[in-house]
This record gives sequence, C-alpha cells and structure tokens, in this order.
Amino acid sequence: MSTLALAARDSTTMLRRNLLHARRYPSLTLNLLLTPIMLLLLFVYVFGDVMSAGIGGGGDRAAYTAYIVPGLLLMTIGSTTVGTAVSVSNDMTEGIIARFRTMAIHRGSVLVGHVAGSVLQAVVSVVLVTGVAVAIGFRTTDATVTEWLAALGLLVLFALAFTWIAVGMGLISPNAEAASNNALPMILLPLLSSAFVPLDTMPGWFRPIAEYQPFTPAIETLRGLLLGTEIGADGWLAVGWCVALTVLGYLWAASTFDRDPE
Repeated sequence: MSTLALAARDSTTMLRRNLLHARRYPSLTLNLLLTPIMLLLLFVYVFGDVMSAGIGGGGDRAAYTAYIVPGLLLMTIGSTTVGTAVSVSNDMTEGIIARFRTMAIHRGSVLVGHVAGSVLQAVVSVVLVTGVAVAIGFRTTDATVTEWLAALGLLVLFALAFTWIAVGMGLISPNAEAASNNALPMILLPLLSSAFVPLDTMPGWFRPIAEYQPFTPAIETLRGLLLGTEIGADGWLAVGWCVALTVLGYLWAASTFDRDPE
C-alpha cells in the first residue's frame, strides 16, 4: 500500500476509536452541549423581551431568538472542542500514545482521528441545538439552499480550526483538568462577541475586544446567510480566521506531538 493509503486507513481506524469512546462515555459531550442549550432557553424565555427592546427589536422575542441563534451555534462548536482537548490529554497521560508510537501505524493518524471525530461531533451538536432553536421559534429569513450550504460550510470550517487549536491545548496539558481549563476561552470568547448584543451597543473601551476576535465575524457572516443581514467584509474575515487558526493549530499540534517523550 502507498503511504497515502496507509495514512488514510490508520486515520479511519483512529476515527472509529474516538467515535466509540464518545459513544461509551457520552457524559462529557452531553454536559458541554447543555451549555449553549441552557443559554438559548435562558436568553429567549427570561431575557428575550427585555434584550430585544434594548437592541431596538421592539420587545419581539422571536426576533431576538433569530438574532442569538447564530452565535449559539458557534458557541456549541467551541464547547465541543473542550471535550477534544480533554480527550487528547487523556490519551497523552494514560500511556496509549506511548504504545501507538511503538506500532506500525502512521504517526499523524492519531491526531487526524481526534480532529475528524471532533468535527463530526460538532456538526451533530450543531444540528441538535438548531433543532431546539426551531422548536422554540427560530426561523430563517428566505435563506436559499445555497446560503444554507454556505452556512454549513462555515460551521465545518470553524469546527476544524478550533479543533486543531484544542488538540494543541490537549497535547501540552499535564492532565484532563488542565486541558479543560486551557480550552475554556473557546466557551468564553462567544460571550465577549456580538452573539447576544450588537457591537454598536457596547461601551467604547469594550468594543475592540468583541470586534477583533474570530467569533464576531463568523457570527455576523452566519447571521447574514440565515437572516439576510449585511455581511460585508465579515465573510472574508471569518474565512481568514478559520484558515489561519487551522494552519496554526495543525503546526502547533504536529510539532508538539512529534517531540520524543521525556
């Protein structure tokens, strides 16, 4: 078999392994999934009317539901990647990686398996959160099939980028608790973005923090695709952030994983 065929075969095996782990130990995935769902229900049913009136929505809870769903979909991806960091850290500290290093398998297949499994879990989680959002009243505004496919593509690209970052965090963490703490910014950053309120309603000193980070352009792009709002340069910024983070995360993870254990 060629090197590429061997790499594909071993990566598929590692993907199957990670999916089996996720199926046997679903508590971590479910706990992380509950965070965006609880925030969705909290902001819609507790704060919805007030928040909508505050951003000029006239107290229309349905309009505010449509506004926050894109941000919560990206928060779902950020939450899922925390589980990736924990899973990678467990592999590194429990000795299985040392055993893999002695076996005739493609070296990078271990990381590729983690990334592919995490992206699949992120997509499933996004579908579940979207289902909950639709059940409580979320509706798109004349989004075409092409716009839906573009939105899905952005979500997958975003999941790929942050999964590679999460893998790097897991590799440098001495234990699962440290990995979870290191990956915490991927849950907190959406809270500091335009997910819940527009940028122009934020204090001047805080607005740059929300504006110059990867979540805000991705949220505005997703919002534009699904709700018909203006996208402008946010589309290119979102893709640029995803590509840059993917390359950075891959190089970081690969170089860290290739180091011989001490």
